[in-house]
Amino acid sequence: MTTHDPAPHRAETEAELVVYGTGWCPDVRRSRALLDSAGIAYDYVDLDEDRAATEFVRGLQQGPRRVPTLLWPDGTFLVEPTDDQLRAHLSRTGRPVTDLAG
Repeated sequence: MTTHDPAPHRAETEAELVVYGTGWCPDVRRSRALLDSAGIAYDYVDLDEDRAATEFVRGLQQGPRRVPTLLWPDGTFLVEPTDDQLRAHLSRTGRPVTDLAG
């Protein structure tokens, strides 16, 4: 986890979180399912369809394009988090996810 300037790709929603991913990645589907189950709003950006977002993610990761990449408004982000890592980060940001099996 590290910090970076907030995403220029934020959609026009109330979500505080942006999830960058691809539709074919099982890790992206798993992270999104955890967020959906917890009722956490997020904007989703498909990197296979958005070249500018892909370059943004490469900048965050200093070269690669690993997914999922989850970015919060404060600039903190997670890359390829496990469910436990995602739950821990959500807990630190005031959105604990303790009721979900892990």
